[in-house]
Amino acid sequence: MIIKNTIRQKIDSGEPTSSTRFMSSEPDIAELIGDTGLFDYAEYYAEGSAVSMPSLYHIARAAQCGNLPLMVKLDQESQGFWAQAAVGAGFQAINFTDIRSSMDIEALHRTIRPDNPEKGGMMGVKPRRPMLAGYATAADTKKYREDLESIVVIIMIEKDIAVQNIDEILDSAKQRQIDMTQWGAADFSFSRGTPELVWSQKLHHFEELVIQKSIDQGIAPRCEINSVDDARRYIDLGVRHFSIGWDRLILQQGLTRLGEGIRKLAEDL
Repeated sequence: MIIKNTIRQKIDSGEPTSSTRFMSSEPDIAELIGDTGLFDYAEYYAEGSAVSMPSLYHIARAAQCGNLPLMVKLDQESQGFWAQAAVGAGFQAINFTDIRSSMDIEALHRTIRPDNPEKGGMMGVKPRRPMLAGYATAADTKKYREDLESIVVIIMIEKDIAVQNIDEILDSAKQRQIDMTQWGAADFSFSRGTPELVWSQKLHHFEELVIQKSIDQGIAPRCEINSVDDARRYIDLGVRHFSIGWDRLILQQGLTRLGEGIRKLAEDL
């Protein structure tokens, strides 16, 4: 079944987008997020999850029940295989991690774009969810190709070397029609040998450099935030795409609030 890619529609029409992240491979989480009706899409953080091909299919189908488009964030080591597997399961956007050079852009482009003279990718005909009915008619083949071409691609700028190579990376990304960039503070700090820098405002210079250069190239920057108030600074920088919260943090904060409240009440008994 081919699902209309509403993430692609919003980006192409210039609309802002909001999403949230989840790490749990429990399909109910995706459906629950969709049932709120408050997010344009959700991102499955497979890079830090126990991912499998069956779990991708279950998560995608559950999200579809909640009318929720999905993005997947992948581990760098096997991104090619899992990107194609996720598209086959019904995911409509891919977040490629650990970009270091323009060569990485070329590699991910080949991985996810259709294998035809126009696109120059390596994604061929795979009888997975987007074409379960097979090539029954000429119209089916056209729909399958259009579905592959609609996949939204985002790249993480999260390495010290990536910031050093930012101009060549973004030049390549623009040529290959990459849709978004995203700053990664934790990995950037770690790659510089100063993991504690992630908590410092000294990072703002590098982050703002990536955001501005992305905008200059016509590539939309997307930012992760933990609260609504955090969005204001990024809006002032020209950012219009946000990912807010993630399931582990939300669960931890909720349990802490409940636990502290009931513990304080119990102390007075």
